[in-house]
Amino acid sequence: MPKSKRNKQVSLTKTKKQGRAGKEALVQTIHDTLEKYDHVYVFSFDNMRTAALKDLRSTLKEDRLIIGKQTVMQIAVGRSPEEEPQENLHKVSQHLSGSSGLLFSSKPKQDIIDFFASYQESDFVTSGETADEDVVIPAGPIPFQHTMVNQLRKLGMPVMLKNAVVVCEQSHTVCTKGAVISPEQAKILKLFGKRLGEFKPSLKCVWHDGSYEELV
Repeated sequence: MPKSKRNKQVSLTKTKKQGRAGKEALVQTIHDTLEKYDHVYVFSFDNMRTAALKDLRSTLKEDRLIIGKQTVMQIAVGRSPEEEPQENLHKVSQHLSGSSGLLFSSKPKQDIIDFFASYQESDFVTSGETADEDVVIPAGPIPFQHTMVNQLRKLGMPVMLKNAVVVCEQSHTVCTKGAVISPEQAKILKLFGKRLGEFKPSLKCVWHDGSYEELV
């Protein structure tokens, strides 16, 4: 194993919006975790989904996922050979931007690659995302209690109570493909159990024992 550089001092003066103690704790956590696993991966994802990330952590319970402030994670792995705690680890920092995280694992590399190639989870969309299909509620009875009528009306749905049954008075387009989802539309989709969102993280690179490899 390459000689550890973890005792080298790192500067946190260029990071913002997070207390110094929190930054130092994140750096220390990454350094400590680095000592316990053989491989370090960077993975990226679109549309942060708390529930999906929780499921991913549970699935990879033998490994360690760390998601934090990108600039602080860059500092922890090093942004240059002079800063890195292990040889060539600084090369992974170029992928720590946007929505990304670190995965530490001692499993065979191909097992992790195969897992990410096949892993994806559906989830409810949130406002601001783009619909990937048309969703239309046909006219007729819909499966809600009568107490939901006012809430559905406030969300823009043409509903009424008929013989104690909630009825959609006319065909109602909730969203159209390619359009941005509004807060009201997101709530309707969730009420009807329509999962239009997808969480599919992808691997960017891997570091192992001083060796760096692109996986993009």
